Formats: sequence, C-alpha cells, structure tokens
Amino acid sequence: MGKSAKDPSESGDSPEVVGPDHTVLSDEEVLTEGPQYNAPPPKKRVKWYRCRVTREQLASLNKRSDFLGFVQTLGYLAVLAAGAGAAIYSSLYWPWYITLLLVFINGHFWHFLVNGFHELVHDSVFRTRWLNRFFLRVYSFLGWHNHHHFWASHTEHHKYTLHHPDDQEVVLPAKFDMRNLWKSSIVNYRYPYDLVKGRLAAVAGKIPDDRWSQELFPESDPERRRAYTNWERFMFTGHMLIAGVSLVYGLWVVLLVITFPKMIGSWLQFLCNATQHVGLQDEIPDFRLCCRTFYINPVLQFLYWHMNYHTEHHMYAAVPCYKLGRLHRLIRHEMPYCTSGLWETWKQIIQIMDRQAVEPDYQFIAELPTAAPSPAPATPPAAATSSPPRNSE
Repeated sequence: MGKSAKDPSESGDSPEVVGPDHTVLSDEEVLTEGPQYNAPPPKKRVKWYRCRVTREQLASLNKRSDFLGFVQTLGYLAVLAAGAGAAIYSSLYWPWYITLLLVFINGHFWHFLVNGFHELVHDSVFRTRWLNRFFLRVYSFLGWHNHHHFWASHTEHHKYTLHHPDDQEVVLPAKFDMRNLWKSSIVNYRYPYDLVKGRLAAVAGKIPDDRWSQELFPESDPERRRAYTNWERFMFTGHMLIAGVSLVYGLWVVLLVITFPKMIGSWLQFLCNATQHVGLQDEIPDFRLCCRTFYINPVLQFLYWHMNYHTEHHMYAAVPCYKLGRLHRLIRHEMPYCTSGLWETWKQIIQIMDRQAVEPDYQFIAELPTAAPSPAPATPPAAATSSPPRNSE
C-alpha cells in the first residue's frame, strides 16, 4: 500500500466541524483551544471525519471530574515523589549501589511528565479550571517544559494534524535509529549540558530559531514572546536554586532525581510516545489513518496518561484522558485493528520503517471496517454496553 492522493475535500473555508451525521459540533465540544494573544493568521479548516457518537454521549464524555483529575495528577506525582524520595533517603542511609539503582529506576518515571503536561495543556483534566492551570505550571516546572510554546504549537497540531505547513509539530516521515537507541536512552550523559545550554539561550530572551517557533512567536507578537521568556527565566532560576541549596547541604543526589532525572531511562516513554503517528498517512482528514491506538497494561497506561488511545484523543480532544477508554469502546466498531502491547506495536512500526527505507513515499494505510454500524444509542458511556474487543486490553 502506498501513499494515497490528497483528498480534495480535506480543507474548506467553514469554521465549523461537521460530524458524520451532518450535525455541527462546536470547537468546545471536540477541542480545547490554546490561549490567544494576537489574532491568529487565517487558515482553512480541515473537515475531519469523526466516528459516530451522539451529542448526549459526547456531553457525558466531555465532563471533567476534579476527583478523577486528582487521582491521575496526584497519583502520578506520588510516583515521582516516591522514586525521588527513596533515592534521597538511600543516599543518606543505604549502600551506594542501592542509591544508584533507585536513581536509575526514578529516571524512567520522570520522562512521562511530558504526557501529564500535555493533558494539562488541554485544560481537560480537572473540572475546576484553576486546578488545570496550577498543576500545568507544576508539571511544566518539574519537566523543564514551556507551556506557552507547547500550547501554541499543540493547538495547531490538533486542528491540522499532519497537514504541512499548518502543523509542524509532527512532520512525516519520522525516522528513528532503533539500533543505536540504547546509546542515549539508558543513560544520556549529554543531557544536563544540552539542557542548560539551551535554557541559557532562552533566559537571554532568544526564541528558538527553527521555522515553527518563529511562526508561533513572531516579532509582531511581543506579548507572546515575553510570556515565553518570562517562564524560561522563572524555571531556570528555580531549578538552579534547588540544585544550589542541595549541593550546599551535601545532597548531590537531588541533581540526579529532581534537576536532571531525565538523563536516565528515556527508552520506555519513547517506545510509548513515538507510536502516535509514525509510519501513518499525512495530508488526510481521518484520524483513524493518521493516528495510532494500541493496548497496553493498566500500569503503563496510567504512567502514559492514557495516550495509547491517541486516535480517540485527536478525534475528540476535549474528552479527559481518563475517559478515552470509554470513548474507544463506543467507537471501536469503526476503528482499524489495534495492536496489543509495545512488542506487537513496534513490530508493525519497524516493518513500516524498513519498507520506507527502500520506498520513501510509502505510508501504511490502516484497513478500516467495510461497513460501520449505526451510531450507538443515546445512553451515558458509563451505562452503555458493548461487545468484547477484537483484541485484549
């Protein structure tokens, strides 16, 4: 299967999202918008196909919960606190080799900060808005992330997924050197140097000079640039204070478990996160063909913030991450085959990349169901019944 021709109906001038039953869905129903500074440049809207759900089901799915938000957000922070705390305690009372083991384990958890940060950027984790914004800044700080940059970029990514040049957050084909992945994904010795070097430039007021960042933060929008730079300065100063105080008190391990924990163990989060679009189709208005959903065990799904349901996340981006499983069960009759586990998923991806190495224009075209059933009845997702999945979750 090769790369398909671009659908001539994929773009239009209408600002409305039209569902498969020809009802008009507002942006608030399907997408959480990013912050607005100056007026964004006019762009044509992609007319996305979305699997059938009723308005009642969508309204129920879109309801955020402060309780479930705390379970996910504080639960994940508890994992980080336990990992870092155990390593710090071990450095004071236990043998050095136990400390190194705990430092190594801890690093794996911190890479998933970006997934929590991503969900909080969507403003969809908590029902109470200020809780989303508060924990967004907590996650941004801990992970060395700039939410101003990501918010601006990710909004465009969702509206124009894989439609270049309107989406430059993800550009296909993506290429990974799987044979040499281990060289930096177990221990990346350059990470602290590269991180500090990049942050010093940002602290000095420099906007990244790649084309996408310059489009997101043009010179004509000084307010947006100032917000980006101010956060970089706050974040850098805060981390340097933590590192400095820790070294004064002889707690060198803090640098390894709080300041630079992501120099260790990136492989697991990479194997989850890199699955999202790689090898699939671009320039096509169907999330089932440009996003990948796969099944993983509940522990890894929790760490990954349920982003294994990535097709569903793009299709209805206002649905909180902890309800994506429900959404998947409602629409799976319209979904292509979903792989189970990282092994099967990456076996498929590697086969695609191997073929792309000899056929540069090749893109995998997922096989869609030939005849989709009628929309599910208008019952809340929690009460809805469904047939067993085609492959195990």
